[in-house]
Amino acid sequence: MKRWLIWGTVLVLGGIFWWGLGRDPGELKSVLIGKPAPDFELPLFPRYQEEYGETITLERFKGQPVVVNFWASWCYPACWNEAPRLEAAWRKYRPQGVQFIGINIQDKRADAEAFLDRFGLTFPHGIDPPGRVAVDYGTYGVPETFFIDKDGIVRYRFAGEISSEELEKRIQEILP
Repeated sequence: MKRWLIWGTVLVLGGIFWWGLGRDPGELKSVLIGKPAPDFELPLFPRYQEEYGETITLERFKGQPVVVNFWASWCYPACWNEAPRLEAAWRKYRPQGVQFIGINIQDKRADAEAFLDRFGLTFPHGIDPPGRVAVDYGTYGVPETFFIDKDGIVRYRFAGEISSEELEKRIQEILP
């Protein structure tokens, strides 16, 4: 009897694991979809302070579509792969009023600075070592990207490394 219970448990857990492997992590649902994005105030890395000030808030960009990306330097290879894509999209859509905000979580400051240097990221990045804002957004980990329309409503969330095509598609959806 005990053997059947053990084998049954193993089969159930194996089935759940197999089912999870077949799911697209980018399609994880968020309770924020269709709701106002949580505001935040974070200190900025010094390199962005001349243009944006010492802190960054979501409220500052009210009336503009915003792409918020959660990342960490230790998130390899996903964050490393998507960083150039995010920068390219920022440069392309900035003239159309789309704002990008990077939020570095659970990272060492020196490692995060080296990451920003390595990829030449020019859009503003806030510092959130404990990941408080990530919790407010209900993230599962890094990277995760949220697409917020000009009215401050979260329209889409992508968990995992975002492709250029997906990034482009979602930005088009939040453009006015």
